[in-house]
Amino acid sequence: MKKIEAIIQPSRFDAVKEALHEVGVDGMTVSEVRGHGRQKGHTEVYRGSEYTVDLLPKVKLEMVVPDRMADAAVQAILKTAKTGKIGDGKIFLTHVDDAIRIRNEERGDAAL
Repeated sequence: MKKIEAIIQPSRFDAVKEALHEVGVDGMTVSEVRGHGRQKGHTEVYRGSEYTVDLLPKVKLEMVVPDRMADAAVQAILKTAKTGKIGDGKIFLTHVDDAIRIRNEERGDAAL
């Protein structure tokens, strides 16, 4: 199994969610997060005062999928989250040794 963590722009969330559903990803955890990468934020003007926004709003998606679905899920995220501009986000893949459904103690792929 693989855990996929994707940090994307909030405006791309609905498209990514739909694309993941189409490739068979049923469950995910979604968090609204703030952060920055290379762009280090930007400056904005509000009521005549300039201020720096150094932590930008992002959406973090987390899901655990069977190994056979990992590539399709990653491609779905890449295809729908990419704008070609700085700040599109990142995808992290990690190996998951086991998963256990608390309700009935199913393990492995069956627990997903």
